[in-house]
Amino acid sequence: MSMKIFVKAKPYAKETSVQQIDSDHFLVSVPEPPIDGQANAAIERALAEYFKTAPGLVRIVAGHSAKQKIVEIR
Repeated sequence: MSMKIFVKAKPYAKETSVQQIDSDHFLVSVPEPPIDGQANAAIERALAEYFKTAPGLVRIVAGHSAKQKIVEIR
């Protein structure tokens, strides 16, 4: 079973954090820059840790170059 969530990305943050806004909207802050997918990879890792699942089961499916992203978690 998989679920999709909506994520607002905040690159260049002081530290990594995941905040739940409502049932399927999250704010994810990461210190990595949005260059060469660094921030996207950090967002996937942060969400995997937050949902206590393997990083390979979390992937961004839309919004790779935008602040608003759709993430699938299997």
